[in-house]
Formats: sequence, structure tokens, C-alpha cells
Amino acid sequence: MKAKEVLSAVIERFKDGSIPEAITLSTFPIPNIPARKWSLLNRTIMFIAGSTDARGIRQWNMVKRKVKKGTKAFHILAPWIKKEEDEKGNEAEILKGFMAVPVFRVEDTEGDPLDYEQIEIPNIPLIEKAREWGISVRTIPGNYRILGYYRPKTEEIAIASKDEIVFFHELSHAAHSRVNGQLKTGQDWKQEIVAELSATVLCKLAGKTSRYLGHSFQYIEEYARTAHLTAVQGCLKVMNDVEKVLNLILGGNDVLTEDQ
Repeated sequence: MKAKEVLSAVIERFKDGSIPEAITLSTFPIPNIPARKWSLLNRTIMFIAGSTDARGIRQWNMVKRKVKKGTKAFHILAPWIKKEEDEKGNEAEILKGFMAVPVFRVEDTEGDPLDYEQIEIPNIPLIEKAREWGISVRTIPGNYRILGYYRPKTEEIAIASKDEIVFFHELSHAAHSRVNGQLKTGQDWKQEIVAELSATVLCKLAGKTSRYLGHSFQYIEEYARTAHLTAVQGCLKVMNDVEKVLNLILGGNDVLTEDQ
């Protein structure tokens, strides 16, 4: 049964550790798309499929887009509701199970532009470093909460902002993964502070620091608090890893400009 296959695929993702990340990024979907009304499970399935927007063929046709030939659908789960009469003759809606519904990723469609803006990849310093490491960099539409992510399993950085610090943060995650061998799944406080502190240093070298310092302090303070630490204590505890991350990214260079 197709519905069982869908659930089995999700369970397998629990085993490989990718579900926490998928749930985190699926919690805040893009506004004004059909998936906004989906269950968290279905949005998680969509993210696992590698997309932030997916729809049925008719839904894509309504916005004047077509599914590319040869594209395979992935499936989400929809409730199977049946009306039945009880012993007293009253009609009631009964949940009988779930059906697998085929949908297609926005990446597998072509046609008119969508209502939300797809930003172009900005000319940010160190993008070539990501590509040198075999990491693809792409843009995604913003959803007000998630500005970017790094996926070690697929070696991908996705950004929803032109601000340099967003890319630097995700590149620092990638460097940290190479320093440590792998990253923990989910939002680990040490990893997040390493990435944000490294990103602020890279911004300083690029002459972009002042506009980000307040936000970065709040970000670090929030994650330090989860470990019952102050922001300063959290930074001190990860300083060795930050040094390794910066050395790996900069390759011994202490000067960073937009022309690099």
C-alpha cells in the first residue's frame, strides 16, 4: 500500500538522523502556498524530497506552470474520510485511514514566475570556497524565520537572504563539519555559536560587521542560554573550534574583501 511506503520512508529518515532538521525547516513554510495548510508531517516529507514548495498537477496548472516531462512525483498523506450512519441513523464523518497523494516539486516545473520572489545568488565573498569543497549554493524563498541552511548529506547550502552573514553562517557550519568529521543533527548550541561567531568575524573582515552585531549577539545569547551559559561563556567554550573553522575557510589569509 502506497501510504505505508510513505510512512516507512519517514521512519527510515529517523534512523539516519535527518528528521530533526527536516521538522525544524518545515515548521515555518513559505507564506501563501498550498503547503502552508499541510500537516507538519507532509511538509517534512516535502523537505525530505528536497523542496520548499510542492503541489499537484492541477495546482501547478492554475499558476500557469507545467510539470517537466519524465519527472516523478513524491507522495504526501491525505485523510480518507467516509460518511457513515450510526445505530441511531445519524450521519457522521469517520476517518478510515490515509491515502497517498502525488505531488511535484517546484524544481520539477516550468512556466510563469511564482508570486514569491526567488532571489538571485548574490556576489558574496567566499562562495567559491563552498564550490571548491563540492558544496552547491542555491537560493530559496524566505519564510520569515528560516534564512538559510546547510545539509551535510547532500552538500548543499541554501540561502533566503542576500545578507552576507547568512551565507557565512552556513559556510561556517560546512567548515565545522569538516573540522569535526560530522555535525550533530538538530540545533546544537555549540554548533550554532561556532557558526554565528565565525560568521561575524568573516563579516568584520569583509567590512560588514556593524549592521549584524546586535542580531548576532542575541542569536548567540539565545543558544548559550540553552546550555545555562552567558553569551560570553558560550563564546569562550567554542573558541578553539572557531579558530579551526576560520583557518580552514581562509586558508591562512587574514584579509577578506568583496573582490576575493
